[in-house]
Amino acid sequence: MAAGAVLWDELSWQDVAAVRDGGIDMVILPVGATEQHGLHLPTGVDTFSARAVAHGVSARTGIPVLPELPYGCSLGHSTKWPGTLSLRPDTLAHIVRELGQQVLASGFKRMLLLNGHLTNWAPLRCGLETIRADLPEMRIALRSLWEITKEVNAWYLRDAGGGFHANDAETSVMLSLRPDLVRMERAVDEPDRSTCCFFSYTVDKESIHGGVGKPTQATPEFGRQILEGCVSALSDQLLRALKERTPLEDWVDPPAVT
Repeated sequence: MAAGAVLWDELSWQDVAAVRDGGIDMVILPVGATEQHGLHLPTGVDTFSARAVAHGVSARTGIPVLPELPYGCSLGHSTKWPGTLSLRPDTLAHIVRELGQQVLASGFKRMLLLNGHLTNWAPLRCGLETIRADLPEMRIALRSLWEITKEVNAWYLRDAGGGFHANDAETSVMLSLRPDLVRMERAVDEPDRSTCCFFSYTVDKESIHGGVGKPTQATPEFGRQILEGCVSALSDQLLRALKERTPLEDWVDPPAVT
């Protein structure tokens, strides 16, 4: 945990109210996954990374972090490899919507869904759409770690295509966060075999060992670079988002043409 992070589950209800009344009406919900990550990484990679970035951002901004969701939509990993615990897409979307309702009831009107797993995006987007429709008072955003900036995206994808998994970036992040859980002697590089495919396939039809990318080139230094890039950029974005008004609130009608 980053020193100074504001963690919702460590606060009393009075503490939560004090954060809200102090002018911070946003929360961060890290959403990870529990799923196989090749031969060399633990099942909690996506949760570890989303939590680390959320805690780092909270320490810099004071925005509270909700307890992370360690389960995501991981159906694509099949049952070939043991260890994956997946929710169905509609379940994840429903959980997010219900949490949004409770967050709003506590007086927090801005919520960031911070995603650490590729195939969480669609269910989380559905949850976002439901919140926008059912809870119009809430401002809701969705960001995946690898899309925080173009630079971070390039780091995540530098050794694999859009289907990266247990690759250089994810392995490097884990070497930075929890080197005790990484078995580099087991790491195996695998190409992204799906790039020329028209249809979408489960991981067991694309990968021999469950990974995509080049984890053998991973370093803790690269992991720290990724985490700092995510935390720094997202902190700046959220400090602006705390003051953001709707587009029409800031719209100034152009002068009439005569």
